[in-house]
Amino acid sequence: MSLTPEQISRYSRHVRLPQVGLPGQEKLTGARVLIIGLGGLGSPASLYLAAAGVGAMGLAEFDQVEAHNLQRQIAHGDADVGQPKLDSGMASLRAINPHIELIPHPGGITVDNAVELISQYDIVVDGSDNFPTRYLVNDAAFFAGKPLVYGSVFQFEGQVSLFEPQAGGPCYRCLFPTMPEPGTVPNCEEAGVFGALCGVIGSYQSMEAIKRLMGIGDSLLGRLLVVDSLAQRHRTLKLKPDPECPLCGTHPSITEISAANYEWSCAEPEAAPESVSMEITVQEAHALLQQARPPAVLDVREDFEVAIAKIDGAIEIPLGQLTQRYGELNASEPLLVYCHHGMRSLRATEFLRSKGVDGAVSVKGGIDAWALEIQPGMARY
Repeated sequence: MSLTPEQISRYSRHVRLPQVGLPGQEKLTGARVLIIGLGGLGSPASLYLAAAGVGAMGLAEFDQVEAHNLQRQIAHGDADVGQPKLDSGMASLRAINPHIELIPHPGGITVDNAVELISQYDIVVDGSDNFPTRYLVNDAAFFAGKPLVYGSVFQFEGQVSLFEPQAGGPCYRCLFPTMPEPGTVPNCEEAGVFGALCGVIGSYQSMEAIKRLMGIGDSLLGRLLVVDSLAQRHRTLKLKPDPECPLCGTHPSITEISAANYEWSCAEPEAAPESVSMEITVQEAHALLQQARPPAVLDVREDFEVAIAKIDGAIEIPLGQLTQRYGELNASEPLLVYCHHGMRSLRATEFLRSKGVDGAVSVKGGIDAWALEIQPGMARY
């Protein structure tokens, strides 16, 4: 395609670069990019891709803006809290560049649509924040034959790479063949993240996508960039395709997108067997608390979380202190255990039962579900 005089003027600082020129910008202006998520990574990545003049951008996002998102998700503002991220994100992108095509995918990426969705685009930028989606995007990109720009953040560390087995590089499963078991790594709300780091990693992702689309520079294909923001160190690790990879190896065990391969989410812990009765719903917990002799309540969140919202009368012992302080609890009485979304409380319940507190039970969905279903108006985070 040919650029108009207005486009040449708008993107002139790209065009002036000898490695880019008119041919490179024309490639970018004719390209189609799919962004998975408009959160901490998808926000900066999409903003820079829009500013750079990507012709069409697909936006796969189903979530709503919450106040705690604003610390790092720069495509959204305070007035957007409670609104779909897709709406506020598209408004931000249009404000930067009204000339690009924005294609909303309000259902996000799912097992049912992943391959078909990715097949419509030239490249995928993964801004997901949980393992099931990350593995789903990786697998679907492989089956669709599309390059994938990977990014992740954990507290003060970020990672970026380009996965494209079709070009001789590895895929995400070459590094990590299978998802970690639920509870073995901190989930979304537990770990925390350095807000500005999301901007760095998201920007790196946009650079990798732009370079790949223009066909310039040395990509991160076969390399993993690791950013330690606390020490301000950058390392690049060499990656190789794994012949034993379950997806792109010589004898793959994953030959299609199957829901069984993506069976747990960041916010929802794996359900315990019914016979164990490790969890109850917030409605069941509320009913128990209305009894003449209500059970005790244990809050295993951190102090700063308790300051935001709490169930009155709860005993407060952060999960990290429970192994030393569980003796403060009455082992002979029923005990409701809650946290933010239910994962920490489930681990706490398992621990307490191992120590003889047989009446401990986790409140599924935690204080967030309580705020949504039992006590509307309670602050959420």
